[in-house]
Amino acid sequence: MFKLFTAFFMGLTTLLSGVTPHSTATPATNQQIVLSQQEIRAMASDRFADGNLPLGDNKYTTTTAKKGYIYLCHAKSNANGGGAQKTGSWIHGSTWNIKDKIFVTGNVMWKNATFADSLTDGTRTLSGDDVPSHTTGNFPIQSSDPAYQYDRNPNSIKAQSFSDTFPAVPTYSDTPYCMGGEAGIMLTGVALFNGFDAGLRDAAAYEVQDSCQGHPQVSGEYHYHSLSSCITDVSETTVIGFALDGFPITGPKVTDTTYLTTDDLDECHGITSEIMLDGKKTTIYHYVMTEDFPYSVSCFRGKPVSLQVENVQQGKVQNSPVPSTTQGQARMIPLGQPPSVLAKTACVNKTQGASCSFSVANGTITGTCQTPPAQNFLACVPAGAKGGIPQGQGAMPPVGY
Repeated sequence: MFKLFTAFFMGLTTLLSGVTPHSTATPATNQQIVLSQQEIRAMASDRFADGNLPLGDNKYTTTTAKKGYIYLCHAKSNANGGGAQKTGSWIHGSTWNIKDKIFVTGNVMWKNATFADSLTDGTRTLSGDDVPSHTTGNFPIQSSDPAYQYDRNPNSIKAQSFSDTFPAVPTYSDTPYCMGGEAGIMLTGVALFNGFDAGLRDAAAYEVQDSCQGHPQVSGEYHYHSLSSCITDVSETTVIGFALDGFPITGPKVTDTTYLTTDDLDECHGITSEIMLDGKKTTIYHYVMTEDFPYSVSCFRGKPVSLQVENVQQGKVQNSPVPSTTQGQARMIPLGQPPSVLAKTACVNKTQGASCSFSVANGTITGTCQTPPAQNFLACVPAGAKGGIPQGQGAMPPVGY
C-alpha cells in the first residue's frame, strides 16, 4: 500500500519543496522603513525598457534571505520534473528578452470562474476555483503551436477548490521566513508560484506560458510565475494579490514610464509604503511584483499560514480547448494535497520518533515522524513502512510545471 519515498521525490517540483518555514526566532520588533511616494518616485526607473532581463537560474538560498534570491525551505532541483524541453531563442547567455519571447496560442474563456475576497473578524479569506477571470491559451500545448518546439506542457487547466484564511493585519517580522513553491493568490483568482521551474531555472524565461503569463502544472493548477500582462492596473499602490502570510502584493508601476525593480526592494521583494487596501489608504508592508527576477515574493515577512495555495479536495476539466472523449463531461480527478505532502505537514514542529497522523480519502493514517532516505525533513511514516512515505490515491505524478 505504501511505496518508498525515493521514487516519488525524484519527480517532485519545487512546488512541494518545503513545508516548514525555518524562521525560528519570534517575530522581532517592527523596524520597517516607511517610504514616502516622493522617495519611491526617486527610486523608480525604466531600466528594462529594451526588454532585456537577467536570468535567475539557481538564484536561491536555503540558509538566510538575500536580495535577488529566493529563500527556499528546501531546494531539490529536478531537471526531469517538468518545464521547457528546449532553450528559447529569446535567451542569450545570462539574459533573456521578454519582448522576443513567444506565447502559447489560444483564447479560451472561463465563464464559470469563481473568486471571493472577504473580511470577517480580523481575517481575510480568499476562495475560488483557481480558474482565471481572463482568457488563457490552449493547454495541453498542441504540436501545431510554435511554442511546442520549446515547451511540450502536457497538462490541462482544471478547476481547483481553495479557501485560504490569513490575518487581515499580518505581523511583520525582521527575520524572514523561507518559502515553498507557492507564493500567494492573485485577485484574478489564480495561484502565484515563485520564480523557479522544477529544475530551479528562471521559470518566466524558460517555460512558455500563455499571453497572460499563466499555465497549468501537473494537477491542472493554473498559475503565474511573474507579473501577468492581463492585470490592467499594476500601480505600486494597487493591491493585485495576497501572499500566503497575508501581506498584500502590488504592481511595480510608479509613473507612466517608471517602475520599481528588484534593486529597489528588500530581500523578500517588498517595501513599506502607503497603498490602497480594502478601499482605504493604508501604510503597510507589501510585496511588489517586478519585471525582473525573482518577480514576486522571495521570502515571507510574516509567518505563512500555509506553504501551498491548494488545500481542498477535487477539480474538473473545464472549457477544454482540446477534443477528447471526456469533453463536455465533468471528469472528476483527485486534487488537493497528495498523501506524501500531508505526511510532511503532519510532522511540522515535531521531532524524530514523535507520533503523527493525517487523513486521506480512505481514513486516517497513523505513524511516527521519520527522516526519509536522502532527505533533510521529517515525514509521518506508517508503522512497517521502513522510512517510506505514503503515496496512494492522489499522489503527485513525477512531472511538474
